[in-house]
Amino acid sequence: MTAGSTPTESASTGELITQMAAQTSRLVRDEIRLAQKEFQESAKHAGIGAGLFSVAGVFAVFGVATLIAAVVAAIALVLPVWAAALIVGVVLLAVGGIAALTGKRQVQEASPVPQRTVANVKDDINEVKDASHDRT
Repeated sequence: MTAGSTPTESASTGELITQMAAQTSRLVRDEIRLAQKEFQESAKHAGIGAGLFSVAGVFAVFGVATLIAAVVAAIALVLPVWAAALIVGVVLLAVGGIAALTGKRQVQEASPVPQRTVANVKDDINEVKDASHDRT
């Protein structure tokens, strides 16, 4: 071999194709490993974040319960405690009922099938069919 030559200069076409296939395979495997590692790190951060959101939710529920108790106590200064608790309970149930009805309406409007995406895919398929028929 000369000083400026590389081992691939004297390789046959078959050897070069074999080397290319091996290198491509190795590259794909390495990229998959990298993607797996990135996904694991991302999933770890997402898990920690979800756990912290859960803790925040629990404390928010306790905070809301404390505020509700404070409202009952404030109304109890003017009315008997049972009446104050009854008023607050009725208001909370009314708000919950309104939220449930609004949520039910939103769920009924939701479509389980992504209509626009399905239409776009059908258009793409028809476009490919038309293009292949035009060539023949």
